[in-house]
Amino acid sequence: MQLSGSDRATVFRATLLLAATWFALRIAGFSRWKSFLERRLPATSSSAPADSGALPEAQRLARLHSAAARHLFLRTNCLEQATSLYFLLRRCGLPAELHFGARKQAALLEAHAWVACQGVPLNEDQGQHRHFLPFDGVTPLMETLPD
Repeated sequence: MQLSGSDRATVFRATLLLAATWFALRIAGFSRWKSFLERRLPATSSSAPADSGALPEAQRLARLHSAAARHLFLRTNCLEQATSLYFLLRRCGLPAELHFGARKQAALLEAHAWVACQGVPLNEDQGQHRHFLPFDGVTPLMETLPD
């Protein structure tokens, strides 16, 4: 499949953001990396009405981001992928929510991260998020995650 010039640029940005997130989470931790990226987000109006074209555009960007993650020279996990997708979407001015969930599997506590736009999970090809109990209050939780 042939990508347009803007799609190639999106894949390139996603690749850079994924790799930077992989390194930054190991070096600086989640809170510092999140703060660094948030300072680079455009100012948005919280009173702006929901754009009906936002979800299809977010889904398109999520597919390109997923392709970049599959072909990246590093193996990324759900936190790295969700964090980079969230900031890619927000940088494009699209509404995105970063979600975290947990489950207990035998004696192990497992966690998962995913991104949603207008309540629709984007980076969930297999619907993994359905097996995790989401944490309430995404923003306060993000503030308290350990580095």
